[in-house]
Amino acid sequence: MAAAACLLTEDQFLCAICLDVFTDPVSTPCGHNFCKNCITEPVDADVPFQCPLCMKMFYPKPELQVNTLISEMVDTFRRAEQQPARQEEVLGLGLKPMALLLCVMFLSLLLDCMKFNHPLEEMSKGEKGVKMEAEIQQMIEEIRLKIEELKHSVELGKEDADREMADGVQVFAVLKEYAEKGEAKLMETIREKQRQTELQAESFIRKMEQDIRELKKRKTEVELLSVLQLEETAEMKEKLPKMLAMAKLWRVQSYAVDVTFDPDTADPYLVLSDDEKQVHDTYVMKHLPYNSERFYYSAAVLGKQSFSSGRFYFEVQVEGKSEWTLGVARESINRRRDITPSPADGFWTVGLSNGNKYKAGPDVTLSLQSAPKKVGVFVDYEDGLVSFYDADTAAHIYSFTGCSFTEKLYPYFSPGLEDDGWNSAPLIITPIN
Repeated sequence: MAAAACLLTEDQFLCAICLDVFTDPVSTPCGHNFCKNCITEPVDADVPFQCPLCMKMFYPKPELQVNTLISEMVDTFRRAEQQPARQEEVLGLGLKPMALLLCVMFLSLLLDCMKFNHPLEEMSKGEKGVKMEAEIQQMIEEIRLKIEELKHSVELGKEDADREMADGVQVFAVLKEYAEKGEAKLMETIREKQRQTELQAESFIRKMEQDIRELKKRKTEVELLSVLQLEETAEMKEKLPKMLAMAKLWRVQSYAVDVTFDPDTADPYLVLSDDEKQVHDTYVMKHLPYNSERFYYSAAVLGKQSFSSGRFYFEVQVEGKSEWTLGVARESINRRRDITPSPADGFWTVGLSNGNKYKAGPDVTLSLQSAPKKVGVFVDYEDGLVSFYDADTAAHIYSFTGCSFTEKLYPYFSPGLEDDGWNSAPLIITPIN
């Protein structure tokens, strides 16, 4: 211990704050020593305590007590400084200040022994030795107690930290869940608002389309009335058939339905638009899972909507095409072979081939005054009627009558083969104007 003490220097008794020898030295929980006034005066009770040397934080602020052992060592050191000749003499022997301190303490004890005429051996067992031993033991116990308190404080701090971390994780999880729920709720609110907006827009559109049809009806009625009031002239003979045709078209248009293509029935070579309102043929086959409802040898597709009663009407744009087929088909048609649509096989259609040949079914050749750009399809299920119209001119194209419908009917579409780009224009299901 003496050898270790000799390694100490005078700097060990200097306060790191005031740079002077300790006055009422106190020890921080991290093991550093300072003057009591230096370490306690600038500390605010409301903020955590921080060691000026190692910068370690302590919360709550530790209660700093004077370190009696260091205080006594400092007092002895100061007394030694007051005896320069003696110190120089000892230092001349090559002893360090800490060794000097120990020597002074030993000499003081020796003088006390000599004063009371007690040998050192006896004094070591005497009252003062016992007292000093008890005091040292007490200091040791106090230090051990402080060590245990410090360890306990560290453990409590660790437990508090773990608890705070757990609480923080829990709070963060709750906040995260709330944020996710809030985000989902916000997205759902936005989507719901968008749905409501779309529904309102669709309702307004349907209402305006109905208003247009009503206005067209009134216009047709006025024009028809004007024609009927005319005398039988060439003008009357010219306008009357057209007025009657427009009135008839308007009547069937009042049964308009919203029709879309069914992708599950489309031939693998066909391409449908995202809104399922347009279709055209390609030379690239899509690899699709087998579906018994799909056409595999005909460039055809059905509508999603089916009808087993009542009346319905839809329009399809055919402009720019050299081949197409439109109409309705019953549910039980054969979709797994190359077919020529005919009423006998469950198809009621009209179509164009070679750019200028119009037919109803496979056998009836049609002679049209002009090539239709938009074709209207009307079905009266109970009456067994399927009629086709030029939607722009109101000209009647053809009607299948006396049909016997006993199962669901689906809108039927075939855009025809692409034909090296000559027939690449799509069939388009259009709204009723």
